[in-house]
Parts: sequence; C-alpha cells; structure tokens
Amino acid sequence: MLYYLYQYLTERGIDIPGLHLLKYISFRAGMSVLMSLFIALVYGKKIINFLRKKQMGEQVRDLGLDGQKQKEGTPTMGGFIIIIATLIPVLLFTRIANVYIILLIVSVVWMGTIGFIDDYLKKIKKNKDGLSGKFKIIGQVGLGLIVGITMFCNENIVVKRKYVDTAVVNRNNMEQHFTPAEKSVVSTVPFVKNNEFDYSKILFWMDEKEAQEWSWIVFIPIVIFIVTAVSNGANITDGIDGLAPGTSAVILLTLAFFAYVSGNIIFADYLNIMFLPNMGEATIFAIAMVGAVIGFFWYNTYPAQVFMGDTGSLMLGGVIAVLAIILRKELILPILCGVFLVELLSVILQVWVFKRRKKKHGLEYAQNNRLFRMSPIHHHYQKGGFHESKIVNRMIIIGLMLAIVCLITLKVR
Repeated sequence: MLYYLYQYLTERGIDIPGLHLLKYISFRAGMSVLMSLFIALVYGKKIINFLRKKQMGEQVRDLGLDGQKQKEGTPTMGGFIIIIATLIPVLLFTRIANVYIILLIVSVVWMGTIGFIDDYLKKIKKNKDGLSGKFKIIGQVGLGLIVGITMFCNENIVVKRKYVDTAVVNRNNMEQHFTPAEKSVVSTVPFVKNNEFDYSKILFWMDEKEAQEWSWIVFIPIVIFIVTAVSNGANITDGIDGLAPGTSAVILLTLAFFAYVSGNIIFADYLNIMFLPNMGEATIFAIAMVGAVIGFFWYNTYPAQVFMGDTGSLMLGGVIAVLAIILRKELILPILCGVFLVELLSVILQVWVFKRRKKKHGLEYAQNNRLFRMSPIHHHYQKGGFHESKIVNRMIIIGLMLAIVCLITLKVR
C-alpha cells in the first residue's frame, strides 16, 4: 500500500523527503522484516496470553518421552502469530496487485484456514482426531489447483531466458540479453549446465506447439503433489520445540535470496539464470515471513511457551512449496527441504515396515522390531537419549548446510 501512496504523491508532484526509498525492493524488504519481527515479538506474547485464557492448551499424547508432562496445557494455534506478523507488513510494503503476492497471500490464508479448522475441532469441539486426513488432502489439492492453473494461465506470469549466442547480445541494453517474455511451464534443474527443464518435453510424442498447449496435464499434478508433500512434511516436522520454525526460517531465507536474484535483471544476467519479471516483490513476502517465523521461534524454543499447531505448520509448508514453484525452483526442494523429507519418509517407512513384518511374522514381532524406536525420526533420537534442544540445533545446522548446497547450484553446473 505504501508503494502506491508513493506513486500517487509522486505523480502529483508532492515530494516528501525519504519517501522515494519505497521504490527500492531492498528497502521495503528491510522494513518488512523489522515490522514482522516487532509484531511477532511484541504482540506474540499478547496472543499467547489470549490463547491461554481461552484454554487452548495442548493435550500431549503420552509417548513415553522425558519432559512431556511439563508440556501439558501449553497454548497451541500459535501459527496465528506467524500469519498476522507476515500479512501486515506484506500488505503495507508490497505491490499487492502483483500476481505472485496474491498467490502467496492466498496460500497463507488457505492453508492457515485448513490448519485452524483442524486445531479448532481438537481444542473447541474436543475431537481428538481433528480434521479428517482426507479433508486435509482435499484442501492441499485445492491450493495446488489454484497455483497450477494460475501459473499456467495468467498472462503476467512469464519468463525471460538469457541468450545462449552472445553475438546477439547488446551490452548497452540489459533487456536485450534476454529473450522476449514468454509463457512456459519451465523449471530449474540443479547441478546441470543447461539447467532448464520444460515440462512439455514429457509429452514427447506431440509436436512442440501441441505439447505446450497440453503441458498443464503434467504441470498441474506435479504442483499438487509438491504442495501436498511439503505441507505434510512441515506438519510432521512440528513435533518438538523449535524444530519446524527453525528449519523453516532457513528455507524461507534461501528462497528470499532466489526471489531477489531471479527478479533482478542484473543478477539474473550475471548468474546466467532465468529472469522472472515482477518476482522481486516475492522477496518482500519471503523476508517478512522469515521475520515472523524468527519472532515465533523466540517463544517456541525449549521449553516452548506456545505451539504453532496445524494453523502454522500446514501453512508454512504450503507457502514454502508455492514460493519454490513460482520461483521455478521446485526441483531443488528435496535438497532444500531435506529435513522435512527425512521426517516424512521416516513415518512412511515406519508404517510400511511395520505392516510388512506384521503380515510376515505377526503383530508381536512387528511391535518389538520396528524400523525406528519411534517416528517421526526426531522422536527416534529422543528415545535414544538426545535432548530436544540438541536435536533441534543439529537439524537446523543440517538445514543450513543443505541451503548452502542449494545456493551453490547457482554457479556449480
């Protein structure tokens, strides 16, 4: 909104000292992260007290782990802190008519609502199972459809590729380093020299034009799968104090950097990557959410004063997936979200191995010979005697290492 105010005043010849700074993405991103941090830290405590007053305490399931009883009654639904602390600076400092910002705001509200319904059923309606798994999946598929269809159909979502033949490049005009803007369902393949992958190539039996027209058949299901997988991965990772927000902050900061360089024609030219017009605004969103997540992390570190609940974890995973998709970086998510992936796989493998052993050797054998002591895998380490703080700190370090690997993909091909 403030950007539009700057435009309005400038067009009418009104010059307010310092107001011109609003035209710079870097300034607006800096202001948004400061505001989101301030909101999360200052008003986060008020939200926690409100949740405690409304008796939104967590009913901790007995997993036979140390320190669980002390967590009984800790307020949940703390994801509201992240949502509020993100949306206020985003509405103030971004160009909210930007299609990428609209998609990201829709993602926050959509997944936040699904998570809220789940938490509401658990805490208010006293339904211990919360929202049925199939309804969560329907919600995640719905967001995937919205993002996939918008990416495929919206005329403002385009890419510009750098010319391979340097003979056609005019060094005096940066725009001429890139092809004209075009609609394309293309992504980035890490560690590959010619690192662009067009989903239409999967339809190899069609001619090029026909494949482009029908590429949505491939692209939209992939988007749905990514949104569902990352959202569930973040949800499962939110099992011990500080783990989900700590790893998410690292992931979001990395995506914010990708958004900045992809939306800046000078950096896109230098790094020889796709230039994504209007993507710079997504930097402001991503960095605002980083501030909100760090502010929430302040209250969620061991021993947690609040849990984010599904309101926060489902929303975080959905937003991370959508950010990666609009940045054409979804193929690096197995690396960048490596902690989420391992957490999700540990649950899948635990269930699969248990069922196999139960069928082959019987229930008693399967119960006494599980693949992990407990899943998700952070509980496996807790059962092994590791303190929560040590598990969280080490997983954040692993997340940082994976983020650095992802940043290296910009140059190492």
